[in-house]
Amino acid sequence: MPRILAIDYGGKRTGIAVTDPLQIIATGLDTIESQELIPFLKKYFALEQVELIIIGLPKNWDDSDTHGTPLVQAAIKKIQREFPNMPLKTVDERYTSKMAKDAMLEMGMKKKDRRIKGNVDVIAATIMLQEYMGRSL
Repeated sequence: MPRILAIDYGGKRTGIAVTDPLQIIATGLDTIESQELIPFLKKYFALEQVELIIIGLPKNWDDSDTHGTPLVQAAIKKIQREFPNMPLKTVDERYTSKMAKDAMLEMGMKKKDRRIKGNVDVIAATIMLQEYMGRSL
């Protein structure tokens, strides 16, 4: 069974999470530089079967766009241009970074590791993927 891949796209860094082949467990995969997203996806798709990409779309409380929304929309266009046959869905990413920071505290992650912003990105992508999987059941 193919995997589902989640993207927490940012101006500098992008967090990536994937499901296991049975789509039961979401796991953080990597944090990459955002400009490396397409090359990363090409390599990953050559190694693993993926049936769906989900990407977090930043929105404000009132559903208006944030400063990050145009960046994500541009990334979506690039992904769709490079991988036209790959289904892509946007998901609400509100609070995922806050939830990721809270999760790092609960896990007992050391302060120096919590300061590594890439950790927040990959955990946020994992949270988005877990929430998507929970709604899809």
